[in-house]
Amino acid sequence: MTFNDIFKSSFLDNVTAVSIVDMVLAMVLAFCLGLFIFFIYKKTYSGVMYSSSFGVTLIALTMISTLVILAVTSNVVLSLGMVGALSIVRFRTAIKEPLDIAFLFWAIAAGIVLAAGMIPLAVFGSVLIGVILLLFVNRKSHSDPYILVVTCSDHESEKAAMEYLDTKVQKSVVKSKTVQKGQIELNLEIRLADDNTDFINELAELPGIGHAVLVSYNGEYMG
Repeated sequence: MTFNDIFKSSFLDNVTAVSIVDMVLAMVLAFCLGLFIFFIYKKTYSGVMYSSSFGVTLIALTMISTLVILAVTSNVVLSLGMVGALSIVRFRTAIKEPLDIAFLFWAIAAGIVLAAGMIPLAVFGSVLIGVILLLFVNRKSHSDPYILVVTCSDHESEKAAMEYLDTKVQKSVVKSKTVQKGQIELNLEIRLADDNTDFINELAELPGIGHAVLVSYNGEYMG
């Protein structure tokens, strides 16, 4: 009995199912595409805390997807077993940014298309998606919204603060108003005419103004 007779499952035949050239080319291209996706992720990230580990995950996902699909396309029986094995995998990590889901699917799709041999589609699709994300995610409105919190002592100081703001900002809208005995707190959405915020210092010096706080709003906004 020879060594080949022991492995009746044709294990040794699968060793040469994918050529060395195909493996090297696919994995190198997968790394390059993953690196490109990582670059786009860094350029378009607009969250509060940037996670470098997620960017590395995008590169790994692209290469892992390529590795799996290379194995699946080389053996029909293996592809059926792979579907069953992957169906039991569950991911518990919470996705904080909705755009992160798009990057995850992008990395997986790029790896799958690349391993399927559609290299032009994988490259062209990734470049097109990257350009679209750069154009739309980094697009800024002509004037970003700010939240202004002003504390007034009475109605007269409130009126004076509103009149002063009308001369310094493009737009001011009262979002909420809290009235306590001897104190009025206003929460306003404002649009600045320029990047100069020195008017907050002058606003805080007006008679009857307790304090003024300006907060940049980085969340989703429509209006």
